[in-house]
Amino acid sequence: MLMPEEGEFTSCEIVLQLLASSHRLMQHSKPYSEQVKLVQLIIGMSGASGVIYGIRLLQVLQQDSSIETHLVMSDSAKLNIAVETEFSSKDVQAMADHVHSNKDIGATIASGSFRSDGMIIAPCSIKTLSAVANCYADSLIVRAADVMLKERRRLVLVPRETPLHTGHCELLLRASQNGAILAPPMPAHYIKPQSVEELVDHHVGRVLDLFDIDPGLVKRWQGTRENANNE
Repeated sequence: MLMPEEGEFTSCEIVLQLLASSHRLMQHSKPYSEQVKLVQLIIGMSGASGVIYGIRLLQVLQQDSSIETHLVMSDSAKLNIAVETEFSSKDVQAMADHVHSNKDIGATIASGSFRSDGMIIAPCSIKTLSAVANCYADSLIVRAADVMLKERRRLVLVPRETPLHTGHCELLLRASQNGAILAPPMPAHYIKPQSVEELVDHHVGRVLDLFDIDPGLVKRWQGTRENANNE
């Protein structure tokens, strides 16, 4: 039987060295749960009525540890929070993982190199809609939205205005042509809502459907036969 020369390793020694090396790598590597990519969502809130839609989005997403939110609010949105809800703007900011000033054009989310999974502007004022439709990025909300469009990422606008004149309709058309998804908060009467909160939650759930996120807010349509049986 041939004996290994000095400086050579037996097959058993090589296997033991490989196992020891693998063990060291496992000690220094992150657990699998930490390696899972976080979903990065940007939430913009502009000055239209209906800030509760943006607030509920943040509340719902806050409960999912796999989702990281970046919040940008306009000054008018902060004003409407005080007018329409019992929250303060600081309360709303505390619901997000990251908060950016609307004036901070140099923020991370202003660059296409920032890997986000999409953006929702809820509510979306006509002024913000106009800026998005015309690529007039004079604020971080609009710049981040324009980045979504140029990078072919998902941008969902929740415009809250009525009635609409032709100029408004043309802006909606242009935003859609640029790649935005328009999701105005239309009430779903088939769910037979018992409160405004139910209507808000249903629409928030339908917006999140667009990102394949299902927090269980949507009362899904079961067809006319199923609904007739439940009456």
